[in-house]
Amino acid sequence: MYEKISYELAEGIATITLDRADKLNAYTPEMGEEIVDAFSRARDDDLARVVILTGRGRAFCAGVDLDYMKEHMAGRKAGPGPALGQESFVREFPLELLSYAKPVIAAINGDAFGVGVTMTLGCDVRLAADSARLGLNFTGLGMLPGLGSTHLLPQLVGTPKALEWVLSGAVITADEAGAAGLVQRVVAPDHLADEARTLAGSMAEKRPEVLAAAKRALRLGPASSMAEAMARERELSTELASRRK
Repeated sequence: MYEKISYELAEGIATITLDRADKLNAYTPEMGEEIVDAFSRARDDDLARVVILTGRGRAFCAGVDLDYMKEHMAGRKAGPGPALGQESFVREFPLELLSYAKPVIAAINGDAFGVGVTMTLGCDVRLAADSARLGLNFTGLGMLPGLGSTHLLPQLVGTPKALEWVLSGAVITADEAGAAGLVQRVVAPDHLADEARTLAGSMAEKRPEVLAAAKRALRLGPASSMAEAMARERELSTELASRRK
């Protein structure tokens, strides 16, 4: 069904795997559109309770495919589907991911550069292999970070650190990312998949509507006043209680 990614559903966990290992899972608009489709597929499948996003091989995502980028910069269309920057993955998916009702775990199995980092920022949990490097190398390419990362990255690591990394085009270790809060856990590469699935399994055991309500409350809470957050908690709790009757 897919050419640039793979999709697997088992034990309530939908695993979406970037699957261009020979290209270090470099991003193209085709890959982006397939990711969007796979997330929609998991969203609409009641058997899928949690989503894991990961990569195949030794990299998570090496950034935009440079051959594709050269064609794009030359004004030529490099493949089927929308042009780079016009695909749903760039224009709509970041907002959809923030409101996604099911838990999403990014398992960063290896190096992630550029879009390989920004595509994970809207996920609920990010795990990284301790061998992974994360590169915010946009300015070196004459670009700005996208996918809403100028909103999300400062929330995760603070504005001063976000400025330091983006303006310098920093490449950081997984341990540095963990210390700053960019990822929540750093684990040995051989244990990453198991740790992600164990965490996903603990979530998949919970009632989907409770997880969706908790995600909504926590996503909106920081931008709300204390009174607004408490009112939302009461509203969502009442809604959940009514669904149990």
